[in-house]
Amino acid sequence: MATLRLPTATGLADFATSAPREFAKALPPYPRVAFAAAHVVADTLAEQDPWLDAKVDWDRTIAFRKHLWSLGLGVAEAMDTAQRGMGLDWVAAQQLIRLSLDAAKDHPGAVIASGAGTDHLTPGPDVTVDDVIRAYEEQCEAVEKMGGRIILMASRALAKAARSPSDYERVYARILGGVKQPVIIHWLGEMFDPALEGYWGNHDHMAAMETALAVIHAHAAKVDGVKISLLDDQKEIVMRRRLPQGVRMYTGDDFNYAELIAGDAEGHSDALLGIFDPIAPAVGGALAALSRNDLSTFHEILAPTVPLSRHIFKAPTRFYKTGVVFMAWLNGHQDHFVMVGGQQSTRSIQHFAELFRLADAAGLLSDPERAASRMTQLLALHGVA
Repeated sequence: MATLRLPTATGLADFATSAPREFAKALPPYPRVAFAAAHVVADTLAEQDPWLDAKVDWDRTIAFRKHLWSLGLGVAEAMDTAQRGMGLDWVAAQQLIRLSLDAAKDHPGAVIASGAGTDHLTPGPDVTVDDVIRAYEEQCEAVEKMGGRIILMASRALAKAARSPSDYERVYARILGGVKQPVIIHWLGEMFDPALEGYWGNHDHMAAMETALAVIHAHAAKVDGVKISLLDDQKEIVMRRRLPQGVRMYTGDDFNYAELIAGDAEGHSDALLGIFDPIAPAVGGALAALSRNDLSTFHEILAPTVPLSRHIFKAPTRFYKTGVVFMAWLNGHQDHFVMVGGQQSTRSIQHFAELFRLADAAGLLSDPERAASRMTQLLALHGVA
């Protein structure tokens, strides 16, 4: 295996890579619905202002979706992992959704749902709740016109415009009443996006949960499920046990997903996770084990991915996309480590070195020689010989 010198807290130390792990592929019928929120590949050769323009390598981006489908995962498209609100605007998101839906038609059994929100509406003191409703309706209509399922994303504009929980109830009642098929509601916590602090009209998550549950119960026929991303397994379990029958809980907990997916005597969570993008082969293997009711192998596969995920999603959590794209580069899904919006600069070389070690420990460096070569390139860029 390849060897290289990696930064540590006290200097540089030799590191020898391990052999990659081979994982079984999940096959239908799947024991859980498992969406990977997928990243986008930047087009580095396009003329652009990298901090301002969203130039995407569409071929590589769609090829990665096909990779996820081949492993038995669904694709959650144009979500925060694809840098919605952090480099990818609504114009580019529409093209991404359209291309992914077209690609899914050529992949039998492919599952895809796409984010609809209000990110083309800039929050501000003059933006009203009615403006938010119109923005949501515009994006939902666009996704449905393309033939897509909707993931109803949390709205920065609503978080700023709303004055009470009743404003959230009014907005969601209007949007859910107008959609053609059940949606997945996404409650994205402030650790992922500080602009969403106080969502559902309350800064206390448990009080906010009451509003979210009231909305879901009032419109259960239009809700396929809810994804909560609060990085708190107990809050998710509490909410999961109070959902109407037939409404799924999609875990968005990138810290505690293994236990939440496995479930307990009272139920389990399905999944819609950004971490499933870089650890997709392991997820496929874990789902295959769960299909056999082999919980021991399920946990054995996912256990070493949890420290990796906790590192990728460490605070500031909103910069997790950088680790996701870094893994895609190491594993050959793209030829560069450049992100839309220049987001590759949001983590340190110490962070990347530890990520490399943790990915190796999880057996997720598909070609250790290639990964080591690329890590060496990054080290050199940071002045580490």
